[in-house]
Amino acid sequence: MAALSGRDLLSLADLNSQEVEQLLQMATQLKSRQLELRCNKVLGLLFSKASTRTRVSFSVAMYQLGGQVIDLNPHVTQVSRGEPVQDTARVLDRYLDILAIRTFAQEELEIFANYAKIPVINALTDLEHPCQVLADLLTIQENFGSLAKLTLSYVGDGNNVANSLLLGCALVGMNIRIATPKGFEPNAAIIAKAQALADDRTQILITGDPEIATKGANILYTDVWASMGQEAQASDRMPIFQPYQINEHLLSLADPEAIVLHCLPAHRGEEITDDVIEGSHSRVWDQAENRMHVQKALLASILGAE
Repeated sequence: MAALSGRDLLSLADLNSQEVEQLLQMATQLKSRQLELRCNKVLGLLFSKASTRTRVSFSVAMYQLGGQVIDLNPHVTQVSRGEPVQDTARVLDRYLDILAIRTFAQEELEIFANYAKIPVINALTDLEHPCQVLADLLTIQENFGSLAKLTLSYVGDGNNVANSLLLGCALVGMNIRIATPKGFEPNAAIIAKAQALADDRTQILITGDPEIATKGANILYTDVWASMGQEAQASDRMPIFQPYQINEHLLSLADPEAIVLHCLPAHRGEEITDDVIEGSHSRVWDQAENRMHVQKALLASILGAE
């Protein structure tokens, strides 16, 4: 079992390579039912952003461990009336065993973690989406058997998913190429952190050319062009991002055995075409399912399930 007992997961950089490997191994065993774990604990979900996969996968994972889930919708708590984050954190710390937060600012997550003694998990912020990328790594491992020396190409907006992919690939020795329009690159500090984590096994390329990024790649990955909170900018972004659509042309440049990933929800006809997401290379639905298995492993490891 990964040695994560009582720890926060605010960023993928909070893990080392061995811990990622152990989490993926545990998730594989839980998924195949080679391993059964129980944990009579209470998980709180404090989500300021809409969610389907994150909310349901965390809830089902905790129920399957024998625990309970409390959905702390900000609109029906004092958070919506302006209660200070540190006050909410210290109160929830007295009630819950673990807390998953889905919010906008990474700083808010860090304040919670600073004031709450219970473990805090980043279920998505504008900066990172670590749980998604753990599920992505599990999906890739299931398809290729291992992760090292593969090449992942991410095409689109350099958002929270791109940031966490940089860190995740660096930790497991996977090459990563990210193609974005100028001005939409991943976070500079995250790029630097990924480069520091990477060893001579991992090549990191940030480019504006989607064809260079996808040539010979084993995995093609994309996400929406306007994330939650950026909806007003969506129409302005369309012409800028159109060359970064994952379609049959870009797929034809990748390795013939390449797989296609998308963290969902997808805007079909925008960042990905319908024929690609529904095609034989797509592993999008396995990827979505694996959110539950990875998060179950994460909860079990942090909470010391037996």
